[in-house]
Amino acid sequence: MKMKKYSATTMVEAMKKVRADFGDDAIILSSTVVNTKGFLGLFKKKSVEVVAGFDEPTFKAPEPVYEPALPPLRQPNQVVSTELQQEMIEMKKMLKSMQQTVTHAQLPDELKPLLIHLEKQGLSSEYVAQLGEALFSRMKSEKRDFTLGEQLEAVKEILQTSLKDLPFGGISFDKKYINVLGPTGVGKTTTIAKIAARALLEKKRKIGFITTDTYRIAAIEQLRTYANLLQAPVEVAYNSKDFALAIEKLADRDLIFIDTAGRNYKEAKFVEDLTRLIDFTLEMESYLVLSLTSKEEDMKTIIEQFKLFPIEKFIFTKMDETESIGAMFNLMRQYQIGTAYYTDGQEVPEDITEADYEVLVQLLLKDVADA
Repeated sequence: MKMKKYSATTMVEAMKKVRADFGDDAIILSSTVVNTKGFLGLFKKKSVEVVAGFDEPTFKAPEPVYEPALPPLRQPNQVVSTELQQEMIEMKKMLKSMQQTVTHAQLPDELKPLLIHLEKQGLSSEYVAQLGEALFSRMKSEKRDFTLGEQLEAVKEILQTSLKDLPFGGISFDKKYINVLGPTGVGKTTTIAKIAARALLEKKRKIGFITTDTYRIAAIEQLRTYANLLQAPVEVAYNSKDFALAIEKLADRDLIFIDTAGRNYKEAKFVEDLTRLIDFTLEMESYLVLSLTSKEEDMKTIIEQFKLFPIEKFIFTKMDETESIGAMFNLMRQYQIGTAYYTDGQEVPEDITEADYEVLVQLLLKDVADA
C-alpha cells in the first residue's frame, strides 16, 4: 500500500489533495486536527492532517515448472481430514435429498408442483415439509382433493399467519435518527437516499445525513450527490467526537439518516468499531440491509454479528437481480424480525417498496403453475 500524509486548512481541501493523488478509491487511514501557534506565538491556527493510502494491484509471478512435476507432499492427517470433510458434505447432500424424496413420496402428486416451486424459491426444506404436511392435513380433514387454486389459498393463509405478528412497513417517523447498517456492496447509500427522498417529498420532513463511511472517498461523494439533489445537509463523522458535533449541527432537522461504513462485517472488530463511533443511546431506529443476491448462510453470519444492536427490521435489496426470495422468509422466521422495505432497482426514489407480508407471500407464490 502506498501511503502519504497531507496537511490542509480544512478537511475538504485535504480530500481534494488525496483525490488528486490517489483517485476515488483512496482509503483514509487517519485524520487529525492540529493547533499551531501563529504570529509571535500568540494566535493559534487550526489545520488538518490526513494520512491516506491506496492499494496497488499486485501480480504474482508464475512459479517455474520443473520436469518431472511431482505432487506436493501432504501429511497423513491432512489427507484424512480433507477426505472426511468431503464425505461429510456428500452425506449431508444425500440425506437432504433422501429427506425431500421421502417427504414428497408421502404426499399426493397434486401437491408436488407447489412444493417444488417453494423449494426453487429457496424456502428451507424443513419449512416446505411443514407446509406440505399442513396442506395434506387439511385435505384429509375435508376428505377431498384441492385444486391448485385452493392449495395456493391455503398456503397463503398459513404463511401469512406465521408472519402477521412480525413488524412490517417503513420507518415510523416517531424517532429522529434512522441508522442503516449492513455489509459492503448491499446498496445502503442508495437505499438511504430512496427512503430520505420519500420522507422529504411525501411527508414534507426536513432531512439531513451523517456518513461514517470515511474509508472510501467515492462513498462520501455518492451521498453528497444525493443530498445535493434533495437540498439536504451532509456531515462526515470520522470519530465519536465528529458524530456528536454532527448531531449538534443537524439539530433543526426532523429526520437524520446515518449511513454507516460498508465493511466486511463477518469480522467482529468492524462491528465493535460501530459501537464506539455511533451513539446508540439516541432515539434511533436501526435497520439491517441485506442483499437477496447473497448466499443465505452469509446473510445469517451478518445477522449474528449485528445481534448486538437493536435491529428494528430488515431491508432486502436487489430483488430484481434474483429469481428466488425464499431466503427472506427463512430469515424472518428464524430471527423473528420483520421487513421494512425491499428494493428492485437503482432509480431514486422509485425503486423501493414498503414491505407488506401479504404482498410478499404473493410474490413468493407467483408463477407457481410454471414450476
